[in-house]
Order: sequence, then C-alpha cells, then structure tokens
Amino acid sequence: MSDIDVSSMNEKDLKNKVNDLRTQIGHHERELKGIFRELKLHRTNTDDLKKKRDKLNGQVKELVGKARNSKSKRDEINAKISSLKASRNAVNEKSRSFSDNINEFKTKRDELNKLSKGSVETLSKAYAADLELFLNADIPLKHEIDLFGRLLDLKERLGAAFDANAMHEKLMETYAESKEVFESRDDFGSEIGKLAEESQKYHLEMIELYNQADELRKAADTAHSQISEKYAVTAPIREKIDPLKKKIAALREELDVYLSKLNDIQVEKDDKKQEEHLVVAKEKLEKSGRLSLEDLKVLMEKGDLKF
Repeated sequence: MSDIDVSSMNEKDLKNKVNDLRTQIGHHERELKGIFRELKLHRTNTDDLKKKRDKLNGQVKELVGKARNSKSKRDEINAKISSLKASRNAVNEKSRSFSDNINEFKTKRDELNKLSKGSVETLSKAYAADLELFLNADIPLKHEIDLFGRLLDLKERLGAAFDANAMHEKLMETYAESKEVFESRDDFGSEIGKLAEESQKYHLEMIELYNQADELRKAADTAHSQISEKYAVTAPIREKIDPLKKKIAALREELDVYLSKLNDIQVEKDDKKQEEHLVVAKEKLEKSGRLSLEDLKVLMEKGDLKF
C-alpha cells in the first residue's frame, strides 16, 4: 500500500477515506469475532464428544480385557477337558480289552461247563466210585466194558470241569483287575461334565462381554463420526480466518498511509497556527509587554524571549 498517492487529496477527502477504512476494518473485525465465537461453540461441543468417545473407548478396552480373561480361563479348562478325554479314551481302550477278555473267558468257561455237565466235586466222586467198581468188583464183561466207557467219559468231563474252574479263576482275576478301570470311567465322565459346565459359563461370559464391548464401540464410533462431521462443518469457517486477517492487515496498512498524511497536514496546521501566534505575541511584547502564559510559551519555544 506504500505506493498510494495522497499528495492531491485534501483533508476532507482524507478524513472520509479514513472513516471508510475504519468502517471496513470494524466490519471485518466483527466478522472475525463472530467466526471465533462460532468456532468456540463448535469446539465446546467437539470437546464434549471427544470426552464421550474417549470414555467409551476406555470402557471398551476394559470389557475386552475381561472378555480375554474369560476366554483364557475357558481355553485353560478346555485344555484340561481334552487331556481328560485323552485319558478317558485310554481307559476306555483298556476297558474294552478287559471286556473282550472277560467275554472270552466266560465263553470258554460256559463251553467247558457244557462239556463237563457237572462240578469237579460231583464228577470226582462219580469217577472214584466207578473206578473202584471197575478195579475191584466182580462184574460181567459187558457191564465192565460199559463201565470202562463211562470212566473214559467221566475222565474227559472231569478234565473239562477242572479247565472250567481254571477259566473261572481267570475270569474272577480279570474282574478284580478291571474293577478300578471301570470305576475310573465314571470318574472321568463326572469330572469332564463339571469342567464342561464351567467352560460353558466362561464362554457365555466372554460372549456377553464382547457383545457389550461391541455396543460401546458402536457408540464410540458414532461420537467419532460426529467429531469428524464437526471438523467438516468448521473447516470452511476456519478457512475464512486467514483471508480476513490479511484483509484487515492490508486495510490497516492503507489506513496508516492516510493517517500519516492527515498527521502531516495537522502538523502543518499546528506550525502555521504557532507562527501566527508568535507574530501576535511579538506585537504584544513590543506594544504592551502584557503576555499570557501561552504567549510566553510560544516566544520561549522559538527563542524570541530569554531570561
């Protein structure tokens, strides 16, 4: 603005120009204040939204931490269940082996009992009686032949009875050995059932916590979207600030040029008025010597009166 030519402008035009510039500056400054007030209002709302968003995100973080803790407990229990199931499977395999052996011993014992058709005690007594008769009694040949055949049959049946007893012993031993294994199956099932219930409890707890976190996260995202919308709304408003500041600065620079010229004119006027006052004061001094304080001042300032 330093290239403004004010040399041809009179005082009235200069004052009109100054008033016009001051009016423009005042208008722009009021507009700038209005923008700052509007931005302050938006900023207050934005700060509230930020606090709300940050609080919600904090709650989400806390809930997710709790959910992960529940998940960790669930997974730990599930690992125990898997281990127990593996042990139970091994026990079941052992139980099946015992069951197969027991069934095999039962089948063989029953088959031998069918062959023996009697107990060892009964068959032994019958065999001993027939043998005594066969060895010592005086009986007909035909009767002796029949008796010998019966002794052979009894001997075979007695052998089957002894074998059946031996098989029954093995069966009882296997029962005794398998008892603990069969009972442990129930223990495994009970423990797995309890752990499964506990695992389900933590699983449902985890799901509920994640659901709560999701709801709060949605609310936080909504608040964040509102913040973004606020920034989008205020961006065009903020863009007006710098142009207005530049415009006001330019107007002030221009105003300084006209004010400087008006000041020069005022200085000239003051100098002229002082010169005229000096002339009058000198006339008073020469004619009457009666001077006012202003007269004395102007004479002293110009060096026309010394003490």
